[in-house]
Amino acid sequence: MTSWFTPTTTAVLLAIAATIAMARLLLRHLRADPSLRSRGVRIATLLVAQPACAALLYFALWPPSVPGRAGRLVIATAGAQRTQVPDGDALVALPEARAWADVERAPDLATALRRHPGTQRVRVIGAGLDTRDRDAVAGTIVEFVPAPLPAGLLELHPPGRIALGGEFSVAGRAGGLEGGAVELLDPARRRVDRVALARDGRFTLSATARGEGSATFRIRLLDSRQRTIEEIEVPVQTETPVPPRVLLIAGAPNPEVKYLRRWLEDAGLPSQTQVAVGGGVQLGDAPVSIDSGTLARFDMAIVDERAWSALGDAQRGALDAAVRDGLGLLVRVTGVLSASERARLRTLGIAVDGGRDSTTVKLAQDAIDDAAVRARLGPGTQDAPRSHEEPPADVPELTRRDVKLVSADGVPLLRDADGVALGLWRAQGRGRVGVWLLSDSYRLVLAGRDDLHARLWSDAVATMARARPHATFDIDAEAWEGQRMSLCGVQDGASVVAPDGRAHAVSRDPAARGCAAFWPRSAGWHRVRSGDREQAFFVRAHDATPGLQAQAMRDATQRMASLPAAVTDRVQADVPHRRGARWPWWLGWLAASAALWWFERSRAGRRISAA
Repeated sequence: MTSWFTPTTTAVLLAIAATIAMARLLLRHLRADPSLRSRGVRIATLLVAQPACAALLYFALWPPSVPGRAGRLVIATAGAQRTQVPDGDALVALPEARAWADVERAPDLATALRRHPGTQRVRVIGAGLDTRDRDAVAGTIVEFVPAPLPAGLLELHPPGRIALGGEFSVAGRAGGLEGGAVELLDPARRRVDRVALARDGRFTLSATARGEGSATFRIRLLDSRQRTIEEIEVPVQTETPVPPRVLLIAGAPNPEVKYLRRWLEDAGLPSQTQVAVGGGVQLGDAPVSIDSGTLARFDMAIVDERAWSALGDAQRGALDAAVRDGLGLLVRVTGVLSASERARLRTLGIAVDGGRDSTTVKLAQDAIDDAAVRARLGPGTQDAPRSHEEPPADVPELTRRDVKLVSADGVPLLRDADGVALGLWRAQGRGRVGVWLLSDSYRLVLAGRDDLHARLWSDAVATMARARPHATFDIDAEAWEGQRMSLCGVQDGASVVAPDGRAHAVSRDPAARGCAAFWPRSAGWHRVRSGDREQAFFVRAHDATPGLQAQAMRDATQRMASLPAAVTDRVQADVPHRRGARWPWWLGWLAASAALWWFERSRAGRRISAA
């Protein structure tokens, strides 16, 4: 049976009582002789006091509720210190935390939360939450007190899938190694690059991928005394993509065209070369017509200013349409440009000023020593072997046209040692157009620096050639043995082949379409297979790179501790409420009632007759 004594009935009864008291007061006031009536201030005070006393009595009987304090649970992880635990808070240690006496231990965070129902706040101390515990804190306010990071590598950005013979970069950040250095070693443990650590510990290394497939480079961290602190494996996946098809057109034979054509053949790029010698005679491959059908078979066209000037209107229109459809066009400026040729380049969005003379230029050099240069040059060929002890040749001075390239949205394609642009490109439709100013890059090959010659033209072709889509799986950049990792873009029936050749099934995630989870059981190179596609990825040993793991756990935990305000408000709204204290309201009601009793019996505000 429900009791009639509820907040609603109490409020109704008190309101009726206050109304009756106010009506009785007004009735007595109106019935009294006008000469004996009380003053208006007294009547107003008595009228206001009635509902005020009723309200105080209501809150004394039913005090307003106040939000209860959410329970907080302290979770100790790896590297946690006992001094980080506030007094009065419950403490649970996860398996990674050190063994403390008289401290409750739990196999995971979900178990700890089940043992402590009503927990609304979790205070994480130490290295941070492992992958298995991050889903358990959904809907909970997370506070994070991180432990100091170890000295060594903290961040690593390995290269993605790179083309055979291409140059790649490895960036990262080290901590606790002020005044130190970092080296990049190739799979044969030869040093290919070395830089000093910046003040914030960041670095960028570069090398060239010479072999196809999966390779493992190494990063070596050195302290200020040049002692090895840590060596970290850097996975490099080199592939042979569909090579771009290049159309090389020259207005006259010269050494630049000869060595450029040789580089195209050595790099395995299918090319078509046409060199005009006058009188309608052409050297090189079988001549092709410059029309839309022919240009659709190529991904890039390299044309010098003579061949560019000799094109007819129909050929030029077909070339412009092919560029808008994705073709890359690079115009080599090796001589004086006429006014009509400058006007044609302006229609492509690139203005050329000057150019009547030639000037020498020095290419920008990488800040690497001779050992790294010899490693990049390689052993040479069977006909021209290189000794690993032979000092590398000096980079010769080259020649370029003394022109200035101007474009509102142009991007430098190459710069010299002084930062002057030696080439410029801009987007046009789905393709790109560019201007190249070097006229004798072949001198690099004659001087024994064919590596620089190959790098110049490899970068130019990679930047200007028609873009081709390449479907890959979305795999975690860093994976460790025994820890869950995600594989996205896979189909039903996907599997992972471990280094020992065994195939393991992946666990599909029903909530995320096309994604699956995988727990690697060994370190090394793995291959994920899905349908007719296959992709390699690298797994680190569980005890490798402690700095990388510590930084990854810290970043993941910090992201959970930085929840949006909407999530925090929702969690706080779920905190249970409790009744507030009654005694302040009782004390207020007693004081107001006593004051009202005294005021009603006092002569304050009354009128006294002359009699």
